Amino acid sequence: MKLKDPNPLDVLGFRRVTLCPPHFATVDIHRKYNIDRAICDWIEDNLSGRYFFGNSIGFDEMKNLNQYNRIGFEQEKELSFFMLACPHLKYN
Repeated sequence: MKLKDPNPLDVLGFRRVTLCPPHFATVDIHRKYNIDRAICDWIEDNLSGRYFFGNSIGFDEMKNLNQYNRIGFEQEKELSFFMLACPHLKYN
């Protein structure tokens, strides 16, 4: 946590939600490597809004059942910034 500008959601422990609300903008990424903690750390260091990170199951283009990481953000602009700037997505 940053000491200079603390985020009230971090202080209260409400930043990462356990269930993804329907109004969150979400993206599913393939779960190829164990980089879950690294992605959550990047989100907490570089973004300021509420977010969801969890597992999801879905079908790919070849109709195979796969496991995905679902990442959701309360603000759509944070999802756009995450998709453009997160260095961990290059591994997927």
